Amino acid sequence: MTPTPIDGAALLDDVEAFHRRFNVFPHDAAYVAVVLWDAHAHLLDCFESTPRLAFLSPEPGSGKSRALEIVETLVPNPMAAVDASAAALFRAVAGVDGKRPTILFDEIDTIFGPKAGENEQLRGFINAGHRRNRPMYRCVGDGANQTVQAFHSYAAVAVAGLGYLPDTIRDRSVSVRMRRRARNETIEPYRTRIHEKEGFALRDRLAAWAEQVSDRVMNVWPPMPEGVTDRPADVWEPLLAVADAAGGDWPDRAREACVFLVAASKADDKGSLGVRLLTDLRDHVMVGIDRLPTVAILDRLNALDDAPWADLNGKPLDNRRLSRMLAEYMTADNEPITSRNIKTAGSVLKGYYATDLHDAWQRYCPPPPESPLLPLPDTENAA
Repeated sequence: MTPTPIDGAALLDDVEAFHRRFNVFPHDAAYVAVVLWDAHAHLLDCFESTPRLAFLSPEPGSGKSRALEIVETLVPNPMAAVDASAAALFRAVAGVDGKRPTILFDEIDTIFGPKAGENEQLRGFINAGHRRNRPMYRCVGDGANQTVQAFHSYAAVAVAGLGYLPDTIRDRSVSVRMRRRARNETIEPYRTRIHEKEGFALRDRLAAWAEQVSDRVMNVWPPMPEGVTDRPADVWEPLLAVADAAGGDWPDRAREACVFLVAASKADDKGSLGVRLLTDLRDHVMVGIDRLPTVAILDRLNALDDAPWADLNGKPLDNRRLSRMLAEYMTADNEPITSRNIKTAGSVLKGYYATDLHDAWQRYCPPPPESPLLPLPDTENAA
């Protein structure tokens, strides 16, 4: 007997309504993204990649853990992994009772925060599990009787925590920047014994709907909004495929949310320290200047408000670190950016030329706030 077709759009509406009862997200786009993520977890085998879902905030008490708790009721085989080791996760994804878990990390800042030390194996697991067929290899066995074994890491992962994620995980994530509820923002008190069953009922409906639409979702390439390419496209492709399968107004809402959240992630992206250095040099230090001695560059950088240069692990940026950081980038002639001689009144000082930095500015920095970056004239007068 053929099962009655499930209205995917109505189902996603119900899932959104469930979230809205207990979660206050900062904008409608977040509700759309989270609902689509809940549904995509039931269709994981249809996709080549799975985005990470991240609930982040600057302060405690912003609803992150509650958001993760509601997600937990809606996804298949949830596995809370607050203090799980990388080895445990490798084996869990290989199958707990034959079922691949949806991994939920609360307090992710205790793993990747500034006081957490290094967690490269966990970071590697979360990164590798973003894409299908990216196993991680580990030695198993005792003493000399060890063999290399491949552990599959492809799994849906949602996290919650303070601050920011490492760059490699953030780029694979849909991030929701949570905030404390205002006095006029009200939600229902969540009671596990009462409301968990409602979430489970929605989860079962999502699972049944996923079975019905899996053939339509498998290997589809949903059209992307204009300007969404590369890694953001990888992140949003499964979510847009789910929206298209659901129909109704979800395809339009999903693409609006995609554009909004991708733009927000770019505006919120602190980028690497190197990109911040290049951007500050362009926008604050060498504005209208074709060259500047290193000592003057350091003075200007370390005097910038809301910049990290005066306190890098307790020390200001110095000549040696500036040189090392800039040498990671190339000039237009594909040579590392290095200091050169600058003639001043009666002496020669080491410093940097804007022409050497210009190619890196164009390649790595966000557009200037007011006008497009124009090529600088060649004014090299190195000694």
